Amino acid sequence: MSFHQIVKVPDDRVGVIIGKDGRVKDEIEHKCNVLIQIDSESGNAIISPRDSTSIEQAFKAVEIVSAISRGFSPERSYRLLAEDVILQIVDLTEYVGRSHNQIARLKGRIIGQGGKSRKTIEDLTGTNISIYGHTVGIIGTFEDIKPASDAILQLIKGSSHKTVYNFLQEKRRQAKIDKLHLWEDEGLKRGKDYPSEMD
Repeated sequence: MSFHQIVKVPDDRVGVIIGKDGRVKDEIEHKCNVLIQIDSESGNAIISPRDSTSIEQAFKAVEIVSAISRGFSPERSYRLLAEDVILQIVDLTEYVGRSHNQIARLKGRIIGQGGKSRKTIEDLTGTNISIYGHTVGIIGTFEDIKPASDAILQLIKGSSHKTVYNFLQEKRRQAKIDKLHLWEDEGLKRGKDYPSEMD
């Protein structure tokens, strides 16, 4: 396949993507079946396919490199190897422009005192969150990222932390109910497919 993707990597994240003795870069190349060239001067990571690389593998490599460049550790970024796990980036400049003070204020709200807000959102949604530069990165399943990003947007727009936590707890409660109903429906379906000996 023909595929070349360039990911812009901040100076202080280049070393993380390369890793000690090149181990992280080698791991990504091995796990995703790609080749990665990193230009330390420009900060560009060039991701290229091998002959046998699938589109999915190439896309996952781009997501992993993007996640590490947005502040995630390599270990957390490897969650993206799972088929249903994705990366979402929220750009704070879309809400407050380039004002460093406003961006710092929003980051403080999302992180919370002692990191409490970020950890609570992670715990209630099963996601991983990284606040880096002017972006908020979220790693999780399709189902988990939606409430996490909604919670972050609520904080950006001024909702209280208590309101946001209540929102997430209600979402989690509803998700459990929906899953229970799904199991019940599947059980009924299996019961119809496999009639008892009394029938």
